[in-house]
Amino acid sequence: MEKISLAKASGLTSPNPVTIVCTQKPDGSTNLATVSWWTYLSYNPNMIAYAMAKTSYSGEMVRSTKKVILTVPGAEIADAVMGCGSTTGRDTDKISKFGIEMQEVPDSNIQIPLHSRLAIQCSLKEFIETGDHYLYICNVEQVYGNEQEEAVFAWNGYSQIRPAK
Repeated sequence: MEKISLAKASGLTSPNPVTIVCTQKPDGSTNLATVSWWTYLSYNPNMIAYAMAKTSYSGEMVRSTKKVILTVPGAEIADAVMGCGSTTGRDTDKISKFGIEMQEVPDSNIQIPLHSRLAIQCSLKEFIETGDHYLYICNVEQVYGNEQEEAVFAWNGYSQIRPAK
């Protein structure tokens, strides 16, 4: 084995999970941000965690509102998922820019992409500093699924977003 960087290691573990973090902006609209890591933490009580860069606008929104919905995007919006991960919502309406159809979720002001395989509606329990990221630990309130949507994953160190075929 040879010594490599952690960034290169992410290419060797492909495919990696991809999630869209959906948050509410101060004007009431929804912001979308692509994250490359999340996990189930507990089934009793239901909890998940995900990581985002400290500078993330979506992270700022989650810390402010304490509400978030994580979605596993469907294959139909793979190109938009890549765009959502490389653009800030601080000054961009990503939904319009990338032409993402949205849908409402019961009991939430946050919308999610229509083409989502999974949606996990959460409240923020706590966040922990982890170097240049925060780890967000969330209580799961509701979970919705659509088996008709084909999930996408990150490939080659997050340079491509596509289904795992």
